[in-house]
Amino acid sequence: QNFTNSQSLTPIRNFSSSTLHRKILSPARSAGKTKAEMSPPSERLQTKPVITCLKTFLISYSLIFWFTGVILLAVGVWGKVNLEFDLLLSSDKGTNAPYVLIGTGAIIIIFGLFGCFATCRGSPWMLKLYAMFLIIVFLAEIVAGISGFIFRHEIKAVLKEGYKRAETNYTGKDTEDLDRIQRTLQCCGEKNYTSWESTNYFKDNGIPKSCCNVTAGGNCTSEELRDLKKAALVVYQRGCFALMTTTMEANLGIIAGISFGIAFFQLIGIFLACCLSRYITNNQYEMV
Repeated sequence: QNFTNSQSLTPIRNFSSSTLHRKILSPARSAGKTKAEMSPPSERLQTKPVITCLKTFLISYSLIFWFTGVILLAVGVWGKVNLEFDLLLSSDKGTNAPYVLIGTGAIIIIFGLFGCFATCRGSPWMLKLYAMFLIIVFLAEIVAGISGFIFRHEIKAVLKEGYKRAETNYTGKDTEDLDRIQRTLQCCGEKNYTSWESTNYFKDNGIPKSCCNVTAGGNCTSEELRDLKKAALVVYQRGCFALMTTTMEANLGIIAGISFGIAFFQLIGIFLACCLSRYITNNQYEMV
């Protein structure tokens, strides 16, 4: 009987000792887990300089981004009011260019101000929304750059059509865009000075005086400008459109570099917005 009682008591003793051992260790383990999961106030306070630094950089970025929107809006309004875009974009495919610039500039201005507000407020969801908008702008710039490279020949054809139409509708009143181009680039006509022969302006007045080769010492009288043979001695010989496209293609590398620089600038804003949102969320930092 004693042997049986000793055997029956042994598991009870073992069970009670192991249970007590687990009960004693469980508070220590739970305390250690809580300490590991919850960061102390001192560590949370160390994130304040980081958040302040990120806020400063993001606000500066948002102000620059807002300023680019103001520039685009101003260029669009100026182009529409002064009809500057009718020079090379007078065809039906290009008449919406000022409106595109105005709309893009207005959207960038709104989201630039939104970025400043979200940064000052310290709202994670606002910062994420701002980062999403910057991602959309970045993708739009990439798509526009690739499309411009792929369809460069079609774009060139549209510009050529617009130039011909501007030349056909030339009136010679005041200072028109074609006059400014011909004086600046020292060229005459779309192909050359003979391109003016088919225009109504040539029938009444001859070749525009902006084609006059001042460096050659030409007098460019009305009689000379009305006669193509005499005009050949006093006007510029090079065609304007070919010279313009050649200049654009020569500067294509610079244009591509500027485009990639602008796209990289968007990545900086995306990185700053995401980092600031993550720091605020992870450290439960409330901005008042």
